[in-house]
Amino acid sequence: MASPLYKGFTPILSILIATAAFAPALSQAHTKTTVTTIVKSTQTPISPDEAQNIRVYKNANRAVVNVNSVSFSEDMFYRVVPQEGVGSGSIISPDGFILTNFHVIHGADKIKVSLYDGSTYPGQLVGDDPENDLAVLKINVPAGRKLSVITFGDSSELEVGRRVYAIGNPFGFDRTMSAGIVSSLGRTIKTENGRLIKGIIQTDAAINPGNSGGPLLDSAGKMIGITTAIISPNNVKQNSGIGLAIPVNTAKRIVPELIVHHGVVRPDIGIEVEPENVGLRVVRIDPDGPAARAGISGPKMVVYRDGPFAYQVYDRSLADIITRVDNAPVHTSDDLFAAIEQKKPGQVVTLTVVRGGKPLNIPVKLATVSPA
Repeated sequence: MASPLYKGFTPILSILIATAAFAPALSQAHTKTTVTTIVKSTQTPISPDEAQNIRVYKNANRAVVNVNSVSFSEDMFYRVVPQEGVGSGSIISPDGFILTNFHVIHGADKIKVSLYDGSTYPGQLVGDDPENDLAVLKINVPAGRKLSVITFGDSSELEVGRRVYAIGNPFGFDRTMSAGIVSSLGRTIKTENGRLIKGIIQTDAAINPGNSGGPLLDSAGKMIGITTAIISPNNVKQNSGIGLAIPVNTAKRIVPELIVHHGVVRPDIGIEVEPENVGLRVVRIDPDGPAARAGISGPKMVVYRDGPFAYQVYDRSLADIITRVDNAPVHTSDDLFAAIEQKKPGQVVTLTVVRGGKPLNIPVKLATVSPA
């Protein structure tokens, strides 16, 4: 019989005991519900911008390769020491042609190309164009292997503010994507041989060592440029928000020549010039070249006499000064040769020159400079 003290509490005790008996089951059920709620709450919907980023990467990343160049040199003890460089490239055809930068493979004794799945193939240099810092490689893959191919876009459609993406191998981290915008158009950079490349694309998409030769893509995943350089302070070779890319339209013009001729067939005018106040002074002329045949005048050999002595000197003041090419003014040697290279061998350009204080228009038929 229950003590009178606890009489009336029996139902409550029974409830408490029952609750305690089922406490583990209730705790497990509560925990399961809470975990399910947490898992569901972390499933954030993909935004339209994110969906576009993902789509660009999925469409293009398998066509981006790692280009590893190896060169051999002797150290102070005459031991052969390998030196490696890493860059990027884009597969541009199903049969294994790859577009990259000239400076990525320049001086390489051996080239290795790694695909997205880690497979590696020897790379063969097909042709290069140092003037535009471009090169084409070739890999031979097993029969039946399908290669992902990058799609060419149209760099002439670009505007400042357009979204762009860079995919490459910065610091060896393969197929890394960064995003940004077109920061500016029409920039100019100097190549290793001192020539200027005009029309360069500037972007704030992160570009670092190893990105060189990789594609710059538009929002449709098409290649609109080839990443080639970065501008950073104090020669610190890392991203500072100014990346540069060669327009893909330059590559579309040059790549067929690199594949067929293993270099670029350029027109030749046969002169060397230096800037003057009013134009470009002809300082050297190929006697068998197009300019000489057309009547362009270079420095003249003049004989000066001093008593019984005679001196022969080249008088540059007698050479023509070029002021225009096809009626477009020229102020630097790059202005001149950029205008010439817009032509094909065999075409005619009209040079406006100043001779004896008077302007003359002289048509010059361009010759061919074959690739070295």
